[in-house]
Amino acid sequence: MILYLHGFRSSPRSTKARQLEARLRARGLDAGFRCPQLPVSPREASRLIESIAAERGDGPLALIGSSLGGYYATWLAERVDCRVVLLNPAVQPDRDLLRHLGVQTVYHADETVDVKPVFIEELQALRVGPITRPERWLLVAATGDELLDWHEMTARYPDARRRVIAGSDHGLSDFADYIDDVIDFAVDFNTDAPATAR
Repeated sequence: MILYLHGFRSSPRSTKARQLEARLRARGLDAGFRCPQLPVSPREASRLIESIAAERGDGPLALIGSSLGGYYATWLAERVDCRVVLLNPAVQPDRDLLRHLGVQTVYHADETVDVKPVFIEELQALRVGPITRPERWLLVAATGDELLDWHEMTARYPDARRRVIAGSDHGLSDFADYIDDVIDFAVDFNTDAPATAR
C-alpha cells in the first residue's frame, strides 16, 4: 500500500495527489494507492490514517506526506516502521497553525473548515522524537518554499536521505520532475537495503 497524506486545507484533488495517482497508474503500481480526505482535526486525521494503514495486514506500506501530511506521516512511520517520503513537511505545525485559526477555505474544493484552538494540542500530542532507521526516510525540501523553512526540514530529519531542490515552491509545482524518484523510493520495500534516491 502507498498512502498519500495531503497537507493543510488540501485534498485528494490536489495537483500532487492527482499527478502521483496518474503516474502510479501508468507504471502499473496504483492497485494499493490510497489518498483519503483528512479531517481537519489532527486527532481524527491520525485515527483515520492509522486505520487505513492497518487494512494492509502484513503487506508493505509506504507513506508519502506533503506539508502537514508529512507531520502525520512522521508520526505514523515511527508507530508502524515503514518507508516514508516527505514533501516539504511541516515541522512545527502547532506553531504554524496559530496563524490559521477560525474558518478557512479549502484548496481544490468549494468548502471551508473551522480550525479550532484545541487542534494545536492535538498536533502536539502527535509529536515524535528523532526519527529512527533513517534509511527508511526520503526528504524532498524546496529552498523556495514560501510557507515553510527548508532549513527546519533538514534539521528535523538530519540523517534522512534528502533531495534539496533549489527554488521551486511549497506546492512543488515541478513535482513531475521528481515523481519517479519518489515512487522508486516508496516501492523499494526492502528497508534493510539501501535505496537509491537520484
